[in-house]
Amino acid sequence: MNTPNRRQALGAGLSISAIAGLSACGGGAVTAIDAGDPVKGGSLRVGITGGNAADTVDAHIPVNNGDVCRSVNLYNALYGWDDDSKVVPLLAESFESNADATVWTCTLKEGVKFSDGRDITPEDVKFSFERITDPDDPKTAAANFTMLDKVVPTGKRSMEFRLSEPNGLFNDAVAEYTAGIVPADYDPENPVCSGPFKLKSFTPAQSTVLEPNEYYFDKSYLDEVQLLNFNDSDALINALLSTQVDAIAGIPLALVEVIAADERMAILNSETGMWLPFTMRVDKKPFDDVKVRQAFRLVVDREQMIEQVLSGFGTVGNDMFGPLSENYPDFPQRKQDIDKAKKLLAEAGYPDGIDVELVTAPIQSGAVESAQVFAQQAAEAGIRVKIRRVDSTTFFGDEYLKWDFAQDFWYTRDFMPQVISSCISESPFNETHWDDPAFNKVFDKARAIPSPAKRRDLEHELQKMLYDEGGYIVWGFANQVDAFQKYVGGLVKNSTGRPLSGWRFDRVWIGKV
Repeated sequence: MNTPNRRQALGAGLSISAIAGLSACGGGAVTAIDAGDPVKGGSLRVGITGGNAADTVDAHIPVNNGDVCRSVNLYNALYGWDDDSKVVPLLAESFESNADATVWTCTLKEGVKFSDGRDITPEDVKFSFERITDPDDPKTAAANFTMLDKVVPTGKRSMEFRLSEPNGLFNDAVAEYTAGIVPADYDPENPVCSGPFKLKSFTPAQSTVLEPNEYYFDKSYLDEVQLLNFNDSDALINALLSTQVDAIAGIPLALVEVIAADERMAILNSETGMWLPFTMRVDKKPFDDVKVRQAFRLVVDREQMIEQVLSGFGTVGNDMFGPLSENYPDFPQRKQDIDKAKKLLAEAGYPDGIDVELVTAPIQSGAVESAQVFAQQAAEAGIRVKIRRVDSTTFFGDEYLKWDFAQDFWYTRDFMPQVISSCISESPFNETHWDDPAFNKVFDKARAIPSPAKRRDLEHELQKMLYDEGGYIVWGFANQVDAFQKYVGGLVKNSTGRPLSGWRFDRVWIGKV
């Protein structure tokens, strides 16, 4: 199976003095106006960074921030994730497994339609998953469905997902935004949509205009959504303060208080399970020695990372992902221990310290800064870090998943779905090259059990293996912090890690200004 690329370019931040000047120039003569109660009509202008010539409206290959935003608004999956990162129905009325989780039966909601007025049928669902799992052209979500044998329509609104092996996590897999439902005659160049909006216009790297899907099963308030691309955070924040846009996705965390001081602005600060790990390839020296990996974890001052990298907008990590998972473990909190790190390095054959190259890029807010702080902290243990900074396109290019020591970012996911994405041999993003037979055996047992409570012990066994020997350094979980004009309503805290309430613009309105 081919591995899909994954990249995201984000701009650099403004200085505090620069933004203070912009705020003073833009805000003095304008009084803040609250959104009030929901009203119908209006256009929402959203500023984002990271667009490029490869931008897409294809339902199944979103890459950067803008792609994900378009995907969430143009297409619905059978299930989705709510603001608390819980799986909830979207196009499906129900989705249930048989006793051994080898057959999942789905029933569509009554009357769901595409944006051209046609009914969404089981045949469309069948086509959508065949497109995602096409062995000659696998899409982003393909790794979630390696056990999917076939989708068999069984009625006007019903179908069976027949699996080659048990999978108790299948309802989580179909909830990913990368598993949107499209019609059987789908043309990504002229898309017919299943989400709350349809496409009005699209110019890669510049702008996208969405308009309501009048056949969507739920209400929306806006007449239009404009997604406007900006080259960097400097231009993005300038556009917000000068009222060229109504909301922006992601702000430099060091500038939150300064932006909030403008009476016209509101800050949306959401705690999430989003993480910015350091990735050590367990199959390459020096990280093929577990003692080296353990030493690198012990040099990190996690509280200092949260303060210096995230300006306090985050929570401390413990080398384990999925903090919102029902079965998140209560392992002893790993703390900085320079003496023990030195001892482990000496036992691994590095009594005089070690030289490593850390590849970083502005792939997410805080990534480059965390690399710099890590290098300073690691030096105390004799770990001499040479930082190699590349641009985001290079980072997520041909060498992505091949770096010996690098970084990445992940939005909120439960533990088991995250393992599927990054910690087993067929994972599309196995950046640490973790492939342990004992781990895989336990994981196969756990994946077959639908109930989180019943698989708790197995999950803890898997988590303990990764906590003790894995290739991730998970130092913290970053808040998602966005900014918007106070006349924008409907934006709420959202734990998915996706900006602006998870990109759910169907519930946003513009107050009467």
